[in-house]
Amino acid sequence: MAMSKGTIDDIDNVREKEEFNVVEAILFVSGRFLSMQELISLSNLNPIIITDMLGKLQESYEKIGSALQIVEKNNMWKMDVKPEFSNIVNKLATGSSEFTKAEQETLAIIAFKQPIKQSVIIKIRGNKAYDHIKKFAELELIKKKKQGHTHELTLSDEFYDYFSVDEKNIAEKKQV
Repeated sequence: MAMSKGTIDDIDNVREKEEFNVVEAILFVSGRFLSMQELISLSNLNPIIITDMLGKLQESYEKIGSALQIVEKNNMWKMDVKPEFSNIVNKLATGSSEFTKAEQETLAIIAFKQPIKQSVIIKIRGNKAYDHIKKFAELELIKKKKQGHTHELTLSDEFYDYFSVDEKNIAEKKQV
């Protein structure tokens, strides 16, 4: 029995809808930035299809005026709430699935002690802080400036945007 062009198109449309839903579900459940490699291993899709689905998700959310968006940073993607709705989310959220408690503590020290040497953070937080700092740098939440054998760490503008925090709030809290 030969398949008609219409039947082949229907199968392609069903397959594409499934791929769309798989990528959307992975981003929804993860609650954090995912690399292409993670998306491939979680979805069993190839990078070309994933890239296509990420674009279609962005278009779809844009088209319907959704409160959700797909955010891309350094070849990593996550589903997030648009900034204009972050105050609502922050009221509901009791913690961040994006960062572990240990990562949050490391980032808090950087925020309140900046500029601070990476070597000082390692002394305070231990060797695991290297991974935390690497993650924050990849997400562009902090800036690293080479200083001798270590790095000087400061918050980036992205940090303030990401957490919807005013730079003055952190400066005021440091003085308390």
